[in-house]
Amino acid sequence: MALPNNPIFPVEEQIRGLVESLSAYIEQYHGGSVELVSFDGKLLKVKLGGACLGCPLSPVTLHGWVEGTLKQFFPDIEGVEAVTE
Repeated sequence: MALPNNPIFPVEEQIRGLVESLSAYIEQYHGGSVELVSFDGKLLKVKLGGACLGCPLSPVTLHGWVEGTLKQFFPDIEGVEAVTE
């Protein structure tokens, strides 16, 4: 199955918009943030910030929430990885 193709917005821009929406929610209710760093067509790299840094629940946020939501809309994404750069 191919990633959804919106002729107006490239896939990476659609993903960036979804990540920004997730980040706004995380920031509003949990004091953390998530930022898209790169996407190679299969693996999405993000940077966690704010209250997510050092939080013992950040793996749950990353994989359960961010990755889970992204895979609902973009099922060909193989994974989401946090980077510290």
